[in-house]
Amino acid sequence: MITLAVDAMGGDVGLDVTAPAAAAFLNRQPDVRLLMVGHQEQVQAALASAGAPLDRIEIVHATEVVAMDEAPQHALKNKKDSSMRIAIEQVKGGKAQAAVSAGNTGALMATARFVLKTLPHIERPAIAKFLPAQGGHLTLMLDLGANVDCSAEQLWQFAVLGSELFNALHSQKQPARVGLLNIGSEDIKGTEVVKQAFGLLKSSSLNFIGNVESNEIFSGGVDVVVADGFVGNIALKTMEGTVKFIGGAIKEELNRNWLTKLGALGALPALGGFKKRLDPRRFNGAIFLGLRGVVIKSHGGTDAVGFAYALDEAYHEAQSNSLERIAAGVAQRFATAEASDGQPQ
Repeated sequence: MITLAVDAMGGDVGLDVTAPAAAAFLNRQPDVRLLMVGHQEQVQAALASAGAPLDRIEIVHATEVVAMDEAPQHALKNKKDSSMRIAIEQVKGGKAQAAVSAGNTGALMATARFVLKTLPHIERPAIAKFLPAQGGHLTLMLDLGANVDCSAEQLWQFAVLGSELFNALHSQKQPARVGLLNIGSEDIKGTEVVKQAFGLLKSSSLNFIGNVESNEIFSGGVDVVVADGFVGNIALKTMEGTVKFIGGAIKEELNRNWLTKLGALGALPALGGFKKRLDPRRFNGAIFLGLRGVVIKSHGGTDAVGFAYALDEAYHEAQSNSLERIAAGVAQRFATAEASDGQPQ
């Protein structure tokens, strides 16, 4: 039985989202139990209202909630009994295999890093997320905002973490294809840090396919895309904005006049499939990669459907023992590096 710890109070809405999401998730995953962390009476009432299977839920009481606009260091120092922190401590204590929160991203990262610490040899954790690509492919991209400034060695570490995670979750004939996000495919392009990272990746044992441009992220030709948090976050927000723009533009055109509305009726099956394929809720759940524990960050403004998908992400991470495989892979690559005069492998 897999156990997940849930910050029931976190996010823009809190229990109005996390409770029905927990109910829906448990109804489709019979081999999971949840530790719902939050104010006991409020959580109990919300779960009962949502019709959640209470026989597979344990409520862990927490007296505090981290606000969405709260400074990370303030939350870390002053909110030691927050639902966010106690959920992470369930992972640290071995009571849960993963923690999920829709709370303040900065506070969640700071708290997770403080409580769980990073894996050996990993200097900084990164935010990673699976994105849809052509042919039903999923592309893992990191870092998406945790580290604005990165060294070449840290970008190599992100590549190792991403490659090991992808290999753990996906069965394929070849190791994960790793690409470095850049403004061109040539190795002479990019900042000095990116060019140095290119050299480290090229000489490593990773399946490095070279630089990739942003228009290749959705091509299905790369499995792991590596960038610093500044570039990665801008790219992610641009993608989200583009999807919203396309959806709005299609809706405007279909409602332009009676003829386009009539044509829309015949296109409803295709439009429904298009909407489902690009529904951001289906890809909700970013991974804090590089920690000694699994922590999943849900979008703070998502609904119950989206939060349930974040729970799914945590479930798949726990089910695949991805953390153990990542830790073993990282240790092996660094052992090889030390045997090769410290050069990344």
